[in-house]
Amino acid sequence: MTVESPGTQAPAGTPAEPADTRQVIRPYGDTTGDGMVQMSFTLPVPAGKRAEAAALQLAGKMGLDPASVVHAKPMGPDFTFFIVYGKVRHLVDYASIPVPEERAYPLLTSQEVNLAIRRALNRRLVVVGACIGTDAHTVGIDAILNVKGFAGEKGLEYYREIQVVNMGAQVTVPELVERAKAENADAVLVSQVVTQRNAHLHNTKQMAAAFHAEYPTAVAGGMGRPLLVVGGPRFDTVAEADLGVDRIFGKGTTPAEVASYLVHALLPADSGSGDPADPADQEDES
Repeated sequence: MTVESPGTQAPAGTPAEPADTRQVIRPYGDTTGDGMVQMSFTLPVPAGKRAEAAALQLAGKMGLDPASVVHAKPMGPDFTFFIVYGKVRHLVDYASIPVPEERAYPLLTSQEVNLAIRRALNRRLVVVGACIGTDAHTVGIDAILNVKGFAGEKGLEYYREIQVVNMGAQVTVPELVERAKAENADAVLVSQVVTQRNAHLHNTKQMAAAFHAEYPTAVAGGMGRPLLVVGGPRFDTVAEADLGVDRIFGKGTTPAEVASYLVHALLPADSGSGDPADPADQEDES
């Protein structure tokens, strides 16, 4: 019996070993590849040593070994917030993760959006926005609609060819439907930040159902009823069809992305964005 050394060539005709295309990665905290992660959670128990022992047991069951409680803070008399730091042995094959689909429409400048709307509609595009239900957090809707905008971009109020109606917070679904109909809205933008007990999903489904009921003969968004757009930080687990809306935007969305989508979804594909070099289409965007 002979033992083939690592440098020995395989016999002729032997199938070649498939190339290893994996890209194995693991988290790290202090040094590359150490597998250290940090997580936070709340337990319904009073703060103390027993509560910390419960947090460590939970961390161990989630695969953190060893683990340590680096922060514990009482949240009232019966709850404790924890931050736990520990090591995991889980690996991820990064090469097997599909590349997300690219945006299906170009990102337009404010001037291109204005020119496209003017040429296609010959009127201003009407957008009604609100936070519905008990949600009083207007930071999301204001970031998209208010002229001050978000992330260095001005909001839709800055676009000359977009008429914005910002209804603010805690708007009921009937109020939103009534206002959208009164304004003859082309699009309705709803922001949902409060997510406890999936309130954002329940509110959005209720809103979508109300608009579908109000426009029973509509073919689609922008074709017989307003385009329904919803945004917030916790919509990444659902698809548009699950909620009955036309578009979902997640965290970090900018006003330009929303404006570009409205052009893409509401205007004819051949409407174009205009030739900025055409003096007739020039406008002062300062």
